Amino acid sequence: MTEWHALREELVSRVSARGISEVVADALRVVPRHVFLPELAAEDVYQDDAIVTKRDVEGRPISSSSQPAIMALMLDQLGVEPGQRVLEIGTGTGYNAALLAHLVGPEGLVVSVDIDPDLVAMAGEHLTAAGHPEVRLVCGDGAEGFPPEAPYDRVIATVGVWDLAPAWLEQLAPGGRLVAPLDLRGVQRSVAMERDNGHWTSRSVLPCGFMRMRGPFAGPETTLVLDRESDLVISLPEASEIGDVLGALDGPVVELSTEISVSLSQLLDGLSLWLAVHEPRWCTISEARPGWLASPPLDTTGFRMAVGIVERDNLCLLEPSPDGTLIARGHGPDRVRLASEMVAHIQTWDMADRPMTSGLRIDAYRGDPPDGGLLIRKRHTTLALSWKDL
Repeated sequence: MTEWHALREELVSRVSARGISEVVADALRVVPRHVFLPELAAEDVYQDDAIVTKRDVEGRPISSSSQPAIMALMLDQLGVEPGQRVLEIGTGTGYNAALLAHLVGPEGLVVSVDIDPDLVAMAGEHLTAAGHPEVRLVCGDGAEGFPPEAPYDRVIATVGVWDLAPAWLEQLAPGGRLVAPLDLRGVQRSVAMERDNGHWTSRSVLPCGFMRMRGPFAGPETTLVLDRESDLVISLPEASEIGDVLGALDGPVVELSTEISVSLSQLLDGLSLWLAVHEPRWCTISEARPGWLASPPLDTTGFRMAVGIVERDNLCLLEPSPDGTLIARGHGPDRVRLASEMVAHIQTWDMADRPMTSGLRIDAYRGDPPDGGLLIRKRHTTLALSWKDL
């Protein structure tokens, strides 16, 4: 127990450095994460990392225990208060449901819905062992919420969602708040939303990354395995026909300098978001073992990733040069044109003062927004995006 306590305190200290509230830090301190990941060693459980807990038959991750830091930041976005009623979409291990149960206290209610019966059964065992058997677990399609216990003061999705489900908005009480990892053309942002004069508007927006929602409410995002030996994978915001990307990567290359230097956070936050919402051909490409990517900007243990644009047999990826400036690396028959278009995108973002997620505002409408602007149309809502400083 002493070992668990010391490791947990170290984790809370690291997460608290991200600026979380004391009430959420206290929840992390009280709720034992190791009870929800009983098969893992203490050193792994109390790292500030997401941990894959289930894969599909093809080996792709479909459920995980999310990174504690992003869980804590989203709980602060949610602003849970004692005695409130909370609906959680995506039970997973049950750890986040336990944190919510601690925050609402004995007078509150937490309902957690997951589509996977195995996960629901296991989460029930974990919650009982952690001292929170009062959490109500439901096996079902999270997009439908859980009407029998509505209305809810807070609704949170701990799974990546492509659209805001009408059921969540209908089951949220007046003055309530919804927090969800919302897809913005292939990138996710954790968005806290409240009602505002007939529509929904964001109160805060944070970068995040979650497993995608499964079932009928899943979005059109597409992931294609290009090479199994290196686990080279390309991710697209929607189903799209692409050509011989491997042939392009294996062929002649052109490198054009953007003449712009960026930090890793600027690339993965502001620039990636800018490309995603302005460029229909946006993509990410990653590999688990070195084989195809020259010098991707994100190169960590067991994972290499680059961002770019893809068009038929052509691909352009952003890569860092030795002096720190970004290079547009073009592949394929039209590599020069594609690389030139990528350079233009980066320079436009730079001239716009490099907008980041922190300045983003998202408004969600059931119909058409009253004004134009940058729109992303979903099945049930239309998102209007704007940056406060632009």
